Amino acid sequence: MALIKKKKAKDANYISAKESRKISNENRKITNEIEKQRNRKNVPREEYITEMKDPNNVVEFDDLHTYFFTDIGTVKAVDGVSFNIPQGTTVGVVGESGCGKSVTSLSLMQLVQRPQGQIVKGSIRLNTGKEVYDIAKTPSSEMQKLRGNTVSMIFQEPMTSLNPVFRIGVQLDEVIALHNKKMSKEDVKNRSIEMLELVGIANSKGVYKMYPHELSGGMRQRIMIAMGLACNPRLIIADEPTTALDVTIQAQILELLRNLKDKINSSIMLITHDLGVIAEMADYVVVMYAGRIVERGTAKEIFDNPSHPYTIGLMNSKPVVGKKVDRLYSIPGKVPNPIDMPNYCYFRDRCEKSVEECAGAYPHEIYLSATHAVSCYLFNDKKGAVGNGR
Repeated sequence: MALIKKKKAKDANYISAKESRKISNENRKITNEIEKQRNRKNVPREEYITEMKDPNNVVEFDDLHTYFFTDIGTVKAVDGVSFNIPQGTTVGVVGESGCGKSVTSLSLMQLVQRPQGQIVKGSIRLNTGKEVYDIAKTPSSEMQKLRGNTVSMIFQEPMTSLNPVFRIGVQLDEVIALHNKKMSKEDVKNRSIEMLELVGIANSKGVYKMYPHELSGGMRQRIMIAMGLACNPRLIIADEPTTALDVTIQAQILELLRNLKDKINSSIMLITHDLGVIAEMADYVVVMYAGRIVERGTAKEIFDNPSHPYTIGLMNSKPVVGKKVDRLYSIPGKVPNPIDMPNYCYFRDRCEKSVEECAGAYPHEIYLSATHAVSCYLFNDKKGAVGNGR
């Protein structure tokens, strides 16, 4: 009996070479068609110039779907994500590894690995202050003008983002010169040194001439922040900017980001696993699970009244100062297979509060207040609640 169960489990995760070729050929047809559409020359501006639903927002994610077409199936990494980033605020995106946080931000930057990775549906409206671009339809030539200028990204590990064979100054100068073609070489260099001083590097002229390997992790992260802020972007995407740093440096980097955001009046999309960082930095919080948003609202609403069982599980899993426990709580079970997602609530099989309705269609979003929304059948009795949430 045990052998039969083991064989069934093996068969469930097994795919033959013939099946893999068939899936690969079908997916190649899909990606070739998308690439053909994307690589057109002289795309009319009216195709990607649009309008914001709310002009006070910098970014509006609207039903975004980003898929990866692999040889063993289609991974729906981002599966219908909708939320806004208002001007001058910090929006924290939180969730466990593989939930779609980074792919959402990479979709906004058009840095998803192509041709396998593609935005297949939805829109990302980016407000530059002069025009509004739908990033999902914007051609690469236009995107190069926006990337680093209107929206910039601070990556997770600075040593893999900085080029080890070029000096810090050369890499900073390149970013500034690319978006300010009328600046002289001397002005570009002065701007680079000014940015190094702005992020708290004392020996700015010395660091300007150094290579990345000569700097500590905290210093390299400051370089990445300087590079990201060099052109005064309207949006800074911080993808786990403090993961590789120790606690004291982490606090300095977060304080630096907060002060610089206020100084240049930009917005931050902060991606992290750390609920402590979210509580300290974020104005709004988006909780993601398996490619979808399960809960979103203001930081106060999420921390004072976590409503989705997954959000509650995340809150319970963090250590509390002064509270002694034998073992930290962990959410039972595991994330479903991304290639074969269930046709019911993705969290149902791990949920300690699941009800009969959870076996039905994926729950729709229900507003608990004007800014607090949750996707869970436990709140079906509140379906009359109104709001247009962040």
